[in-house]
Formats: sequence, C-alpha cells, structure tokens
Amino acid sequence: MFAPADLFDLSQTEHAALFDGCGHAWEAIARLGAYVLASVRPVLRNRCDGVAYVGDKVFIGEGTIVEDGAMILGPAIIGRNCRIRHNAYLRENVIVGDDCVVGNACELKNAMLFNGCQVPHFNYVGDSILGFQAHLGAGVILSNVKILEGNVTVEVDGIRKDTGLRKFGALIGDKAEIGCNSVLNPGSVIGRGSILYPCTVWRGVLPPNSIVKNKQTHEIVERKLQ
Repeated sequence: MFAPADLFDLSQTEHAALFDGCGHAWEAIARLGAYVLASVRPVLRNRCDGVAYVGDKVFIGEGTIVEDGAMILGPAIIGRNCRIRHNAYLRENVIVGDDCVVGNACELKNAMLFNGCQVPHFNYVGDSILGFQAHLGAGVILSNVKILEGNVTVEVDGIRKDTGLRKFGALIGDKAEIGCNSVLNPGSVIGRGSILYPCTVWRGVLPPNSIVKNKQTHEIVERKLQ
C-alpha cells in the first residue's frame, strides 16, 4: 500500500507528474522543492479579504479567497476555489489543490494537498502528502522529525525500511479522517478511507478502511462541597 496509486487518486491533482517513477509515495516528498520551483508560474488570480503577505514565487488560482493576515511565503502553487483563512502560514514548497481549506493558525511546509482537502483549524502539516478529500480535525499535528537522530523509517513486510528522509510527516490516503488533537508520529501512513478517533497518538501503517478507536478510562468521584 505504499505506491502512490495505492493511497491517492492521481486524477485528483494537476501535479501527478510529481510521482512519476516513485515506487513508494514518500519519495515524492524529497522532490517537492525542485518540482514546485520548476512548475510555479507566479500569477495571483485570487481575491484577498484584507491584507495578506504573498511571496513572489506563488501561483493562486481563480475563485480562491485569501483572508486577512495569511502569509504565503512560496514557492507555492494554490489551486482554484480554495479558502486560505486568517493567519494561515504557508511556508516553502507547498502545493494546494482545488477546493481546499487551509485554516486559522495552520502551518504547511514542504507539503502537498490533493483536491478537496480540509486542513481547517490549528494544524501542522510538514513534509507530508494528503490525498483527495482527506480531512484533519482541529489541532491535528503531523510530526515530521524523530526525537532521536537518523532517518525516518517505515515498516514494509515486517522490515523497517529507511526512507532516506530525515523529515517525513505522513501520507494520508484519500478520504481519510484524522480526529481532533491527534498526533501522527513521523513516517505514518494512513490508508484510504480510514478514521482515527480524536486524541489518538499514532505510529506506523494503518490499512485502508480501518478505524482506530481511542477508548479512555474515566474516574468519576463525588464532589464534596464545603
């Protein structure tokens, strides 16, 4: 489930060429910088509600609205009919597809969003790829750097495989849902149509159409009034 087509509908991006020759989808993460820089044709066709900072290597498509206080450093390619909300921070090497939302206090860096993605509230997306209509709940963090030294690894057929990437957040398949305040550890791979319950801390590979339930234990005690 690590090939690009295993996770992503490549017809739901104008940038499928990024994955050409990739045996594993994470290989595209290392290519993002060069690809965006070579592909970007700086034009701003958006509407800006208020004042935003937009760098000189940025393309924004028609119908997209950029709200007050957003910062788009670039290089970046942003599609049509998106909403880049107040205080969103898009750093270097970002691709955002059509009909996407990047919300308040969200930060994207070296990341790709397929069409219809929602990254709406207080999210960090670093060195990651989100598939068609993938959705992050409020406060979801895609951690992209190991605490210990060394490259990020992914378990393939029971063997830890070195991805060759020091920074690698997550691959999130089409229509996957990540619940509020969840944290995905570096090198996470979430299959198509899978769901993580809120406040999940996840590491590793989740097969498609799976649900991760995070069952908490609560202790209820009597409140003693004075």
